[in-house]
Amino acid sequence: MFPWLAIGALITAVIATGCGGESSTEEARETNTNRDPKASETPKPEISQPAATASPTIPISPCPADMVAIEGYCIDRYEAALTVDGIPHPSNLLPPANANYQAISKPGIPPQAYISRDESERACRQARKRLCSLNEWFRACSGPEKWNYPYGNQEARGKCNTGKQHLMSLVFGGTDPMTWGYLTHFNNPNLDATPGFLAKTGEYQGCVGTEGVHDMVGNLHEWVADAVDWSLAAKIHLAPRLAEDLSVNNGHGIFMGGYFSTGNEFGFGCHYATIGHEAAYHDYSTGFRCCADQYSR
Repeated sequence: MFPWLAIGALITAVIATGCGGESSTEEARETNTNRDPKASETPKPEISQPAATASPTIPISPCPADMVAIEGYCIDRYEAALTVDGIPHPSNLLPPANANYQAISKPGIPPQAYISRDESERACRQARKRLCSLNEWFRACSGPEKWNYPYGNQEARGKCNTGKQHLMSLVFGGTDPMTWGYLTHFNNPNLDATPGFLAKTGEYQGCVGTEGVHDMVGNLHEWVADAVDWSLAAKIHLAPRLAEDLSVNNGHGIFMGGYFSTGNEFGFGCHYATIGHEAAYHDYSTGFRCCADQYSR
């Protein structure tokens, strides 16, 4: 054999071997190209998403925060106190004449006494409210159940601030009102400063209706906007003494609910009414609370 023939065969074999190696690499590349790239990946655990929940609906009251919404109107949760130019006014002092005073309704404070219906109306107006009508007041006191008391039909002694010793007799002696003077005695500031008689708003925790209105029986009488006339008998259950005196007291103001020393002489619970005084009258037992129209948002 000629030497160059052996060399040619060797070169041919080397070339063939190189081509075969490249072909194998290409096949591997082709195999990798056609393979699903996700097939070799480690499966990732599925993360469960929390189920979508609806946001809770928060009811929006049609009344200010210090009032309760009742059948188309608003009423103060508590008996009213006064501020004068934004400063709390002592509850046992007469409202200052010609001052810029307004009603506030808060728990845990002494309510304003020594106030007339006219002054009560003014204080409510300054707070962008109004004095309650008798029907509004009575509905809030008796509740949707139309109870005789805020808490039920039968009186439960001690639930409301009522039935205490007569304070005028205790402080000044005697029992005849004709011996006491209007300003000197009935409007004496020491009366409602006497411990154990006038309570702070909400202090009698059982004296509250199912809708959250406090102290509508006892503590202080509460003025309403109505005047005495023959329609009064259709609004509340009148005690016999009151029914007999309607004509005599025609046009007078009305305050409701009794105060801390009352019994049942002029009615009971939510039906208790006093009709014997003019709208300008005030003494240590008279207070008030405000109402307002509901508003839409």
